[in-house]
Amino acid sequence: MPANSDSEQLTSIPSAPSRRIPSGGLTLAADTYGDDTDPPVVLLHGGGQTRHSWRRTARRLGAEGWYALTVDLRGHGDSGWSPEGDYALDAFADDVLALRRALDRPPVFIGASLGGIASLAAIGRDPDVARGLVLVDVSPFLQHRGTGRIMEFMRGAPDGFASVQDAADAVAAYLPHRERPRDPAGLRKNLRFADGRWYWHWDPAFVFPPEGHDPRLRLRTPLEELSAIVTRLRIPTMLVRGSQSDVLSEDDARRFLDLDLAPHAEFCDVARAHHMVAGDDNAVFDVRILEFLQRRIRPRLVLGPAG
Repeated sequence: MPANSDSEQLTSIPSAPSRRIPSGGLTLAADTYGDDTDPPVVLLHGGGQTRHSWRRTARRLGAEGWYALTVDLRGHGDSGWSPEGDYALDAFADDVLALRRALDRPPVFIGASLGGIASLAAIGRDPDVARGLVLVDVSPFLQHRGTGRIMEFMRGAPDGFASVQDAADAVAAYLPHRERPRDPAGLRKNLRFADGRWYWHWDPAFVFPPEGHDPRLRLRTPLEELSAIVTRLRIPTMLVRGSQSDVLSEDDARRFLDLDLAPHAEFCDVARAHHMVAGDDNAVFDVRILEFLQRRIRPRLVLGPAG
């Protein structure tokens, strides 16, 4: 489909975030759902996504008595871009700690892919930062073939797209298992419009780092360090895996749940879902998350810190 006029395109871009949270020299954009007096749940997306990927889940959480915040990671969506191109895992963990400071009590962190690893790294630095943790298709153990496929897609259109339809074609090729929307307009929330072209809504430095930086190293903490953090987890934890994921394998999940790592963690395998679990089977995912929060987190709110 041909691109619309500039004015028509720009009016289709989503409205500004409902909350902005400072983190170092950057500002993180967030949307909120529910009553801010309810227990907080912070949802963090994966690399290359935006806070909008959690919108349906957050609405459901807000309606069920949780204060849900969907946040754009640094360099993504409406959050600030690092002037130095600093997208190391430590920087993302700093942002997670800043999110905790912005709330009056520790939240449950629900993190997909990069958002999950950033949450885990932050908990390693401050065990009291979270009341609970849900890792969505991510752990210290990952399949490089799957992560490489993600990076290949993210680096695949450095010059942007002539139209939203062209971007939709790229997504359809990347996610052939997904039913293609009849109207690609919804994709605009993941795009930015500049100089007559549509670009993915992330800082190019996230995947094309400054000279001398290796993105594979910047986004990875040594396996031993992340594994050690897992062994120290003392909060309710759940690992969610898409049964068709090429990023987190069955063996990876078993290693995470091993007696020497996280024997107290729960495990949820979402049938037919791929790496982006919430988008592939949102209804099932929401039910599992709400059940975990109600059973493992809600009682602790009554018991207090000693619980």
